[in-house]
Amino acid sequence: MTTPAPHDAPWPAPTSIGPLDTTVTLPGSKSLTNRALVLAALADGPSVVRRALRSRDTLLMAQALTALGASVVTDGEDWAVTPLDGSVPEDRASVDCGLAGTVMRFVPPAAGLVRGDVAFDGDAHMRKRPVGEILAALRTLGLAVDDTDGALPFTVRGTGAVPGGPVVIDASASSQFVSALLLAGARFDAGVDVRHDGEPIPSLPHVEMTIAMLRDRGVAVDTSEANRWVVAAGPIAAHDEPIEPDLSNAAPFLALAAVSGGSVVVRDWPAATTQAGDALRGLLPQMGCTVSRVDEGLRVAGPSDGWRGLQGLEADLHDVGELAPAVAALCALAQTPSHLTGIAHIRGHETDRLAALAAELGALGADVVEHPDGLTITPAPLHGGVFHTYADHRMAHAAVIVGAAVPGVLVENVATTGKTFPDFAGFWSGLF
Repeated sequence: MTTPAPHDAPWPAPTSIGPLDTTVTLPGSKSLTNRALVLAALADGPSVVRRALRSRDTLLMAQALTALGASVVTDGEDWAVTPLDGSVPEDRASVDCGLAGTVMRFVPPAAGLVRGDVAFDGDAHMRKRPVGEILAALRTLGLAVDDTDGALPFTVRGTGAVPGGPVVIDASASSQFVSALLLAGARFDAGVDVRHDGEPIPSLPHVEMTIAMLRDRGVAVDTSEANRWVVAAGPIAAHDEPIEPDLSNAAPFLALAAVSGGSVVVRDWPAATTQAGDALRGLLPQMGCTVSRVDEGLRVAGPSDGWRGLQGLEADLHDVGELAPAVAALCALAQTPSHLTGIAHIRGHETDRLAALAAELGALGADVVEHPDGLTITPAPLHGGVFHTYADHRMAHAAVIVGAAVPGVLVENVATTGKTFPDFAGFWSGLF
């Protein structure tokens, strides 16, 4: 097994030399873990988040909620949460968002429910990610927020209560804008009535995930009208939440089956889920893979001649944009052209993923044309070289997928995968 290189030494991605047949157990879902932590911190009694993902993003969320006065015990895989009591431990609390969009967007509405100032900041790139729509919405709902240009850093001046009520937002940049208001909305005095006015919302499965988790805790959510979500005021019931495996993190492993011409089983793949990663079951067959359910979970088998048998893909990834880097990497290995659309919003993720994918895949020889909302990828010979990740875990996933087929791919800052998958590099190398 190889070990991750230091940050300043690019890590050599292992290359497959034949069909790989394996079964993998993946860490828990970041999206589910961080939503469960927020709801547990706002609940009417203690809860346990079972098989919680331990990663940078989830630990940042635990620390943020602790700063608001909750208790989150992160020992072991089951995390015990005692709800916040309405006052920050000190006169002024600080929240480090790191590169976690869920922390930057989900925690401010909860901060309004405590008495005291809560200051938010994060990594340098986070100051470029959109959050102004949330801050404007919180002001409409009765909160005081100090910010400059609708970005980090900002301060929420909590009074212990949020009036709530109706608010109109443009969530076309991120579905998290909707989820952020819904998660805390039941604790607002008048609940919350969120209306979206703008281009279609990306990644809608994440909103559906939020709604399902609220209803599991007894919260009434009216979704009878398109682009409107009404959360009734009331308690959020304590609820022990078992966390599913992270199906978006499954993308590079299932792609490895396609690249090597072998098969990979992801253990415990849920029969029904709100996770966007479940879309892989429909995307991979279009590229020439075979997908089937087995007793252990989900099995993907690649073409018999591996990546040389991959077919290009015409796909609108608007609802599952987080899969775009892994899918684009497979498309760069395919034998026919691909056109990925509907993903303009991923320019506002950890990095501008469209520009980054075009640059990094292109640097390895791929023929990539960047469009405002997607990529066109035409077959071209690939070669090794340094693949920059821009501190983006999904870019690192794209790099190792290409590296599994192309010798000499060097991944810059592979450790960024720790955002959602601790020791990803060691785990990945062990498969070879």
